[in-house]
Amino acid sequence: MSTMSAFHPADPVEVAAFIADAAAAHSSLSITGLASKAALGRPVKTERHLDLSRLSGVLFYEPDELVISALAGTPIEDITALLAENAQELPFEPPSFADLYGTGSGTLGGCLMTNCSGPRRIKAGAVRDFVLGIKAVSGRGEVFKAGGRVVKNVTGYDLPRGLAGSFGTLAVATEITLKVLPRAETSATLILENLDPGRAVEALCAAMGAPVDVSGAAHLPLAAATAQGFATPITALRLEGFAPSVAERLDRLATQLKPFGAAERLSEDSSQTLWRAIRDVTPLARQAEKIIWKISVAPTSGPKIAEAVAHVHSTEALFDWSGGLVWLALDPCPDAAASLIRQAVAQYGGGHATLIHAPVETRAAVPIFEPQPPALAGLSRRLKDAFDPHGILEPRRMWAEF
Repeated sequence: MSTMSAFHPADPVEVAAFIADAAAAHSSLSITGLASKAALGRPVKTERHLDLSRLSGVLFYEPDELVISALAGTPIEDITALLAENAQELPFEPPSFADLYGTGSGTLGGCLMTNCSGPRRIKAGAVRDFVLGIKAVSGRGEVFKAGGRVVKNVTGYDLPRGLAGSFGTLAVATEITLKVLPRAETSATLILENLDPGRAVEALCAAMGAPVDVSGAAHLPLAAATAQGFATPITALRLEGFAPSVAERLDRLATQLKPFGAAERLSEDSSQTLWRAIRDVTPLARQAEKIIWKISVAPTSGPKIAEAVAHVHSTEALFDWSGGLVWLALDPCPDAAASLIRQAVAQYGGGHATLIHAPVETRAAVPIFEPQPPALAGLSRRLKDAFDPHGILEPRRMWAEF
């Protein structure tokens, strides 16, 4: 990211004024909070840099109402710590890519704009599912708000969800209001050992279909498992809730999984360590030179795609979301294996492949996000023109065309 000048606003009014000035001058902007995900997406060269790290702080928190609102630059760690004091949590389990990018944890705004969610997404949903309201500034420098403090707020377009995953290309969020949930009293994990990825996904899907309320379902092949201190590939299933309920459901789940082998229960500390590593992709992040892809597909397609890539390239894998989220780590290779990976995704039912970690020159040459069909690309272009008619916000961060 190349910038000529940086601005550190202290409040939303200064954000709006700065963007309005940039719009008038048709000056391009890059936007960061703590820059924890600056290497995610295409490299951006801009004339100005908007740094939201000073735009930090919780505006209100009502534990009884399960609602919190904070400025966009507020560190996620600050929010999770505050919620923990009241035995509450962000249900979407926001990941930290500190290991992956060698940075610190991110901000609330960055979490929303990248729509990053952790292992609990299969049960609870994504970031966008918990956004109640947002205040933001468009590429015109116009302040707007959408939603509010309650779930039943359906007037007009669902802009908070629409901005989730937009990488700052449509608007700059200044304030975000979220629904939170009580934190589980306890969590526990059942481990199956030595399954191959295909058989592991069968076990994960069987567990997800059982009435035991699984909140995490992942498979670590040998390399990933070894990185976490295990001697064999492991297939992990997490249950959360009140202790008596968790114990009873664990017994039922172990019985359900007997055709896949004997299940071992991890201690609560070991369980939390494992799921934090899965959340943060730690097993694949230990070698900085690796190319890393994030692939979202149907669960049964995940092992097939990983195998297709492994036939051509040396590959390490991690499967989350019952096999529907595949992380692949590859040695540096031509076009980062993008053509091969996207061909495999299309062959096995379709989905999305996103290049998460690669050198700058690779990220500049390879489509980072799944190429859009013409109709969807046209819609994306019209949205960009509506929110940011001068194209100043994170230009070409997502797509080479705009």
